[in-house]
Amino acid sequence: MRSLVFCFAASMALLAGCQSTPAPKPEPIAPVPVEPIVTPVIEEPVIEVEEITDVWQRIRNQLHFSAPDNKLVNQYRNWYLKHPKHLQRVSARATPFMYLIVEEIEKRNLPMELALLPIVESAFDPFAYSHGAASGLWQFTTPMAKHFGLQMNWWYDGRRDVPAATTAALDMMEYLYGKTKQNWLYAIAAYNTGEGRVLRSIKRNKRAGKNTDFWSLSLPKETERYVPQLIALADVVKNADKYGIKLTPIPNEPQVKVVDIGSQMDLAFAADLADMSISELHKLNPGFNRWATAPDGPHTLVIPVDKVEGFELALADTESSERINWLRYKIKSGDSIGLIAQKFHTNIQVIRSVNGIKGNTIVAGKHLLIPVAAKDPELYSLSVDQRYVKKQNIKRADYKVDYVVKPGDSLWKIAMRHKVKVSKLAKWNSMAPKEPLQVGQKLVIWTNKVSEKQTQSSIMRTVNYKVRNGDSLARIASKFNVTVKDLIRWNSLQNQKYIQPGQTLKLFVDVTKVRV
Repeated sequence: MRSLVFCFAASMALLAGCQSTPAPKPEPIAPVPVEPIVTPVIEEPVIEVEEITDVWQRIRNQLHFSAPDNKLVNQYRNWYLKHPKHLQRVSARATPFMYLIVEEIEKRNLPMELALLPIVESAFDPFAYSHGAASGLWQFTTPMAKHFGLQMNWWYDGRRDVPAATTAALDMMEYLYGKTKQNWLYAIAAYNTGEGRVLRSIKRNKRAGKNTDFWSLSLPKETERYVPQLIALADVVKNADKYGIKLTPIPNEPQVKVVDIGSQMDLAFAADLADMSISELHKLNPGFNRWATAPDGPHTLVIPVDKVEGFELALADTESSERINWLRYKIKSGDSIGLIAQKFHTNIQVIRSVNGIKGNTIVAGKHLLIPVAAKDPELYSLSVDQRYVKKQNIKRADYKVDYVVKPGDSLWKIAMRHKVKVSKLAKWNSMAPKEPLQVGQKLVIWTNKVSEKQTQSSIMRTVNYKVRNGDSLARIASKFNVTVKDLIRWNSLQNQKYIQPGQTLKLFVDVTKVRV
């Protein structure tokens, strides 16, 4: 117990001693310098975006079809490489419209190879017309054109309207892609020959245990060449620098604009508003067959972008009534709607529609309103009539024989009679070999040798015959060795019971067979 007390007292004394001795002050601690934390800046690599100024480069960047080592592909590639001027000419022709086509293809996310189809189809000529009666840049036949919404009438052919036909062609391509198992080579082949043939060929190969890729299919010769030609062309365009091919540069910006004009308009009037020649305007609007746009539309015109502002300002200052010239025509004795229509370069239906005529009856002394061209019809050089005449007059041989189609004629019969090929006869007259003829239609036949028989058979003339007292259709038909049915058709007499003395009838007559 004692020892415990002692220890406690000693401890207390020690503690008391510790409190009375001041504790030494601690030495100040020098601050440790801290290096600033610098976050390294990682520079992003600068990616230079190539500015595309040429539509052809834009196309090249998006061509992805492979070009196999195939006999026909190689053959067509070699052809394009041996004919570099062909692609230069085509490229120049494509300038107004290629940007528009590329834009539409990109918008739909379709293969860019489709932009080259108009080169294969028509060499980018919107006035192209094939032996199979296909027309325009995209070579639509009449049934397909109608199926995909293109209008066709006396005034207008939508197959040649580039913006409208491009929309229809790409609609058709999307349809065919869906119908042909979403295979683009199948779809392109079907564009040429129809999906039915392609699908039947696929089925045949499946049944026979054969491959069903495009290259293994049995298709018409034209189609078997069509797809390889496009692939070869795409390869040449994609590798133009490698092959030494120069394409006419096309600015990568809109070249034309589709302008809503609101009503029918004479192309000469429109050309004046746009400060262009009629020919320049018509080249951009090849869908119009005549001297004016169609009465019932489409009421649009394709105008160069640098002319649009001036055209639209001038257009705003015109009334609809100023855009077409109207003639007040006094009906004469002997007139028929058909003759009047021919005289004023219009058609029977137009005269009927404008004047509220249901049949063919017109009365001498009354008046008709007739839309007429503002300028000489020959100045509308790209109208159907003027292009037809121009093509017929291209010299093909030593002699040109004028021929007027008679009842019972066909291209084959006429070709055999004149010892020429049907294909050539059709080509000379801007027709398809199987296209039907119209009685009274004028054809040209080119030959290096004219026999007496050929000369006689071709002496056809248009006769304006004035009806005399005592005449009848039967008597006139007998005199000129034609039929009553022909007389009625040529003169639109279906609803007329009688012919009158002084009336003028139009006849297509072989003068070697007229009964004197």
